[in-house]
This record gives sequence, structure tokens and C-alpha cells, in this order.
Amino acid sequence: MKTQKTWFITGASRGFGLEITKAVLAAGDKVVATVRGKVAEFEAGFNGNPDLLVVTMDVTNEQQVSGAVSAAIAEFGRIDVLVNNAGYGLLAGVEEASNEEVRQNYEVNVFGTLNVIRAVLPSMRARRSGHIINISSVGGLGAYIGWGLYGSTKFAVEGITEALAMEVAPLGIQATVVAPGFFRTNFLDESSLFSSAQIIPDYAETVGVMRDFAAKVSYKQPGDPAKLAQAFITLANAKNPPVHLPLGNDTLDRFRSKTAAFEKDIENWYDVITGTDHDDVHAQAAVQA
Repeated sequence: MKTQKTWFITGASRGFGLEITKAVLAAGDKVVATVRGKVAEFEAGFNGNPDLLVVTMDVTNEQQVSGAVSAAIAEFGRIDVLVNNAGYGLLAGVEEASNEEVRQNYEVNVFGTLNVIRAVLPSMRARRSGHIINISSVGGLGAYIGWGLYGSTKFAVEGITEALAMEVAPLGIQATVVAPGFFRTNFLDESSLFSSAQIIPDYAETVGVMRDFAAKVSYKQPGDPAKLAQAFITLANAKNPPVHLPLGNDTLDRFRSKTAAFEKDIENWYDVITGTDHDDVHAQAAVQA
């Protein structure tokens, strides 16, 4: 007989969060779904499912996060799987975005993720069990024009998760960072994507082209969100889940292209790269050889 897991999913009102919530409930597990508002409307979509608890929570509000985690444990006794999904995109050239626009993107995508991790981990540590799944992006594996600032928040999530996985492994806890490619959600519309207030004409042929492209491909992306949700079910049930899980052929192609270019740079600059150690280190290496 299957043991029910309890999932804690942030940003569950739309996009990936909603699809994962539906898939988890259909698989017979319990879900604590966090939304920023319209709780009754969200609950109505699930016909009073007793395995669903909906809580109001803004990931940037530590008090709300702590309260939501406490409510989850009070209702279901434990949190087995945390999915840090809440976040939004910022489309801007590096020079174009204001300090406030960048800081707010970090507040949600990075510091919000950390707020939830810190709130959930004590109960997981006490039980020596749990799985933290943080959602990154293809933009967290390789940069794109116009997405450098948003991508940098996801690069941060990649690094945080990689270190976290090593720190919590001896405690019986697992951590995975999932990097989706372009999936057919609302990510590229105004509900999830913000563009910088400032637009600099000199970037018309780079960032400007990307803005036009993003508008044209919205809801035409190759990835299927329902299939992504099923991948999360598989991931959460794996005995040995990976630390990194790219999802989508576009993500895989982008990462492989980046690593190939990186290897080429290493080949071309090998003597410079390897020639920066102290002379005594070179001498010691020669003796050992």
C-alpha cells in the first residue's frame, strides 16, 4: 500500500505550481498549496478535496512563511516534499533595469526561496527525511540576451541547491534543482513577466529583438506543463534523485552547447589557465610525477 506524501508547493495558483498540484493530488498524495490571494476561488477548483490545504503566503514575508509551514504540519503532520516554485521573470538588458527592479526579482526568486527552505528544514531534520525541490530555469544554466538579470537569480538557485544537497545528505534529506526550458505556461505574459521601465534604444537589436520574440512565442513554447508535472512525481518517488534535473530538449541542448563552448575556451587558453600557480607548486607537481 502506498504511503501518502505531503507536498508543500509555493506559487500554486498558476503555471507550474498549479499543474504540479493537480498531478500530486491525482497521484493520491496530499498538498499544501500556497497562494497570494483568492483562496476560496482556488479551493473551488478542487471540489473540497480533503487532501488539499490552501494557505495564503507571500514568500518574501518570513512571518507568513513560518505560519504557513506551521499550518501544514498541524494539518497533515509533516512535509515530505517542498517545491519552491514561486517566482517571476524580468526581461531587461543588464544596463536597463533599475536597482529596485533587480532587488525585487531577487527578493522573490532567491530570498523567498531561502525563506521557505529555512522554515521547512527544521522539521525535516527532526525526522531525518525529506526532499527539497527548487525550480531554476534554462536561464540558470546558460545566459540569454535580455534575461541576464532574471537568469542570475536562477544561477543563484542552482548554486544554493548544489551546496544544500551536500549539507543535508548526511541528515537523510535530498535536494534537487529542476531547470525547465520553455514550457507552454503564462510565464511570458504580464501575469508572470515584467519588463524594465527603462528601454535603451542602443539595445534595440539585442534586447529589443528578444522582447518582440517573447511576445510572439508566448503560449507557443515546446514544453508540456502536464508532462513536467509528471516528471516531478517521478522525481519525488525516486530512491536516488539527481541534484540537477534539466527538463526539456531545449534545456539539454542549451547546456550542452554551453559546456562545449566552455571546453573550447579551456583548450584555447590552457597555458594561461594552468600557468597561474606559484612556482613551488609546479616544482612539487614535477617531483610527484
